[in-house]
Amino acid sequence: MDMPYYDYGQSVRVIRNIRNDGTYPGEKTGNLLVRRGSVGYVRNRGTFLQDQVIYEVHFVDLGRVVGCREEELIDAEDEWIPSRYEFREKVRANVTLAVKGEVIAQAGESGEVIKVLRHHSDGVAYHVRFPGHTLLVPEESLIPVEEG
Repeated sequence: MDMPYYDYGQSVRVIRNIRNDGTYPGEKTGNLLVRRGSVGYVRNRGTFLQDQVIYEVHFVDLGRVVGCREEELIDAEDEWIPSRYEFREKVRANVTLAVKGEVIAQAGESGEVIKVLRHHSDGVAYHVRFPGHTLLVPEESLIPVEEG
């Protein structure tokens, strides 16, 4: 196991929406606890399954203390580039997507975001899994599943 990256009292920002996985009392499983981009302070840290560092983060503005994995956090001073979608969110292609002339996803076809690339050279982009393929797709080429 690697050494913890964040220290006690350090301000951090969550890069994914944090939902109740069933361990947060008083909230239904699946309810949004902390919206991506929110800033909190590391109060404690521990391990899960002996190989994952979990940080206890106090989101003062929300009055919540939530456990966060290291990959869900960045230093609060780091540049924050908001994204429209997040990991595991269902999206649809806004345009037909092709690779070397081969159509991979028709406009309107659904896929799932598997990675958010906030610092891509052309702006926010995503690795999106469409049936049989994973594509790098710019944000403007995607729409939410419920639209259209």
